[in-house]
Amino acid sequence: MSKRILIVTLTLLMALSATAAMAQATAAAPKAPRMTVVEPVKDFGTVAKGDKLTYNFLIKNTGTADLEIIAARPACGCTVAEFDKIIKPGKTGKVVANVDTTSFSGPIAKGVTIETNDPATPSAQVTIHAIVKPYVDAHPAGFVRYQLLQGDAETQTITLYSEETEPFQIVKIEAPQDWIKVDYKKTDTMNETLGRTGQAQYKLNVTVGGPDAKIGPLAEKIRVITNSKHQPDYWISVTGVIRPTFRVEPTGVNFGEVAPSDSAATRSVVVRSMDIKKPEAFVVTRAESSLPGVKAAVKPGANKGEFEVTLQVDKNARVGDMDGNVKIYTSDKINPVVTVPVKGTVKAAVK
Repeated sequence: MSKRILIVTLTLLMALSATAAMAQATAAAPKAPRMTVVEPVKDFGTVAKGDKLTYNFLIKNTGTADLEIIAARPACGCTVAEFDKIIKPGKTGKVVANVDTTSFSGPIAKGVTIETNDPATPSAQVTIHAIVKPYVDAHPAGFVRYQLLQGDAETQTITLYSEETEPFQIVKIEAPQDWIKVDYKKTDTMNETLGRTGQAQYKLNVTVGGPDAKIGPLAEKIRVITNSKHQPDYWISVTGVIRPTFRVEPTGVNFGEVAPSDSAATRSVVVRSMDIKKPEAFVVTRAESSLPGVKAAVKPGANKGEFEVTLQVDKNARVGDMDGNVKIYTSDKINPVVTVPVKGTVKAAVK
């Protein structure tokens, strides 16, 4: 019996020692935050194209020190509206993520990487899942692209269709510029592969260009307002570029300090048509210099639609500074006259 009591006593002492050691180790352990994502994935299911999805991802601090969210980095197609920077031990914060589905179709997964001061798990991923369904869409695509010369206009046609059960109608179309025009009508010839069977389809003729169109890249959006309850607004992207009808190289001439007898006293300006189809339709008719000491002459270049304007410092040019321009007259209807600034200093010839 005494032996059994001794064994039990020793066992109790060992257990108490282990408990004390564990308590001492716990007390000596440094405090640290710990990130726990309550719901790392949010699935919105099927949503209408154009819906704005927002979700508050909850972040719980299950550690013993303040959890600091250093950054919340969204992937492409997702944005972070806000996040709690400090979360106290035992408390819960949030990271607010937004996804605009306007540019997406089909299944999507848009994530946010959360970076914290948690030494064990410094980063975590949260994700928004959805299936984006276009209730209104366009064939062959929801955009039109143009390569135009200034002054020219081009029309492209797309078909707008719907998956709605209610009769589909276009209510209004808003073009962003006066030189972008859209006319539409309900088509009589249905494309049975597009949209819900028996639903109305519309042909949209998008005309871009004309004399008021600006030179440069195209990045516009046409708003189509419909009666769709899921997707009332449909946006058509207008992309491409409008190029000048001709190019002048260089756009300015500086003779520097030059004597009439120097080789540098003769300079050339090349004017080229940008019309690939009919470059010969472009003609430079004449060039006029406003500087009395500089003569301008025009001759055809080596290629169709190309002309060389020669600027020559006259042998009788007055010594001193030159500051004027040369006007080049062309057959172009949009920009018939182009002005090239001319500068320089005439010095006396060395004898």
